[in-house]
Amino acid sequence: MKHHSLAQIGVSTEAEALAARAEVEVQEGKLADHHDGQKDYFVERNGLRYAGSHLIIDLWQAEHLDDITTIELTLRRAIKAADATLLHLHLHEFSPNGGISGVAVLAESHISIHTWPERGYAAIDVFMCGAAQPHKVVPILKHAFNARTVTIGEQMRGAF
Repeated sequence: MKHHSLAQIGVSTEAEALAARAEVEVQEGKLADHHDGQKDYFVERNGLRYAGSHLIIDLWQAEHLDDITTIELTLRRAIKAADATLLHLHLHEFSPNGGISGVAVLAESHISIHTWPERGYAAIDVFMCGAAQPHKVVPILKHAFNARTVTIGEQMRGAF
């Protein structure tokens, strides 16, 4: 079994954010037709065939991580930007420190978020298959949470 991953990308200035955004944006995945006419939602990109991209995103020195409305709107905007389909969104507020955990279940897979507002930190997973474009969520997350540092790891799930 092959393991494919990209090195983490650190972002600490606006110029670096623009460079990282350009680096992580990828072409839309192609859907292959099976011999029986059904669509195959595996992704084919750069000669590699896999189920989808799983982004592990860390936001540091971030804001609004205890604001459930901001988090919900941001997730909805990110889903739209990625051209994904929302099936269900659930967010839970913790007390006393105000952290929020939640998941957006997508037809293409999911986005999950866990926040530690007292540390200015959020852990976000984005897994999408098919023609969805998970990398397009990164600039939306960075901007909405005014994160000074963003690190991104990527796993090509189901690669063969």
